[in-house]
Amino acid sequence: MGEAALGEGAFGDVVAPDLAEVRAFTARLRCVEAGGDAGAGIDLLDAIEALKSVGCAAQAVITDHVATCVRAERQAAGMPRAEWNRGIAAQIALARRESPNRGGRHLGFARAVVHEMPHTLALLRSGLLNEWRATLLVRETACLSASDRGIVDRRLCADPGVLDGVGDRGLIARATALAAELDAAAVVRRHRKAVSERRVTTRPAPDTMAYLSVLMPVAQAVCLQATLGRDADRLIATGQSGGRTRNQLMVDLLFDRGTGQSVASGVPVAVNLVLSDDTLLAGGSEAAQVQGFGPVPAGIARHLVADAVGADAETALRRVYACPGSGALTAMESRSRTFPKSLARLIDLRDRTCRTPWCDAPIRHHDHIRSHDKMGRTSAGNGSGVCEACNYAKEAPGWVARPVTHPGGRHAIDLGTPTGHHYRSTAPPLPTPARDSVAETVLSAQLRAS
Repeated sequence: MGEAALGEGAFGDVVAPDLAEVRAFTARLRCVEAGGDAGAGIDLLDAIEALKSVGCAAQAVITDHVATCVRAERQAAGMPRAEWNRGIAAQIALARRESPNRGGRHLGFARAVVHEMPHTLALLRSGLLNEWRATLLVRETACLSASDRGIVDRRLCADPGVLDGVGDRGLIARATALAAELDAAAVVRRHRKAVSERRVTTRPAPDTMAYLSVLMPVAQAVCLQATLGRDADRLIATGQSGGRTRNQLMVDLLFDRGTGQSVASGVPVAVNLVLSDDTLLAGGSEAAQVQGFGPVPAGIARHLVADAVGADAETALRRVYACPGSGALTAMESRSRTFPKSLARLIDLRDRTCRTPWCDAPIRHHDHIRSHDKMGRTSAGNGSGVCEACNYAKEAPGWVARPVTHPGGRHAIDLGTPTGHHYRSTAPPLPTPARDSVAETVLSAQLRAS
């Protein structure tokens, strides 16, 4: 759908392309290869960067138009106002192959630049401002009224030369200073709200490491880092570092003070580790899965088990049955309306994260794929683990979901949106068992057929 179809008409004397033209140009762009001298390569990089910015502007206009159409349709249908926006961000996210959380950000960004920041949108369309820098402007003015936001937009983006050569930090500083000048009270309210949203999160890092992120007021963060640095320097100066670097000491001190333990083994926190019998008992090389983190190498998984047992920590071994050929988790059935604890745990182990495509959020709800009201069973086959946002989004009118058979035997879901687009979600495979059991194979086939 081109911008002309959205009522934008022609941009100057150039008519906006339709969907077929955009796809045809995308196909041509796939054929681009390196060639010519370095100067030509730089020119091509510059042109493609401008193309990305122009594409971002087009996406913003289209995103806002889609949201406007959906809201108008729901209003005309007599739906309550609280339902007008439900599921729109999720549809945007699926179309852009991103998580629902990012879909919400794209939707908010589109509304801001289309309705309140015309100069920012113009710079995007000209290719002089990229999506990230435009997002920073939207973020730093989010606490302002529409009129004050328009003033910041005009002062920073009406003249392309104002931000030319300015880095991201400089852009943030200018936008923040203008926001404080225009509405200091709004900036203070935003700060108080930010303080109330302080939190600790974890996400995977390369080489079986993890990032522990702490969002806290700047004074606390600077104090914490300074204290860890001071104490690490003292250990180095007194010869008590044990050969560890300053950074290593700071991490070890943080862990020690946060848990009361000098090493991870023995810390009284439950960790679900899923690994095959071959990996655990026969020196197999297939990676294990740490629930809430992701894959870890087989050797490290065995080391984690050995540490837990050696430290006399409370450990439990629970056997999970899987189809030997595909790694699909064996189904379980229940007659209850809600998912029993054991069945919910099985779904968690099977799905690992939210089953909506491109959403990696932690599982918060156990959802009936085919709703219970439509005779959907409370079963592993008709159940999925989803985050709270995705579960609520699919309750909007027009969303459909059904379990389907994946060629590999693993659990799969067909998700349909109100616009008629369909997306497939397939559960990840479990670690492969060391030996195939004929009895288990027959049992799995019977359960899937039931």
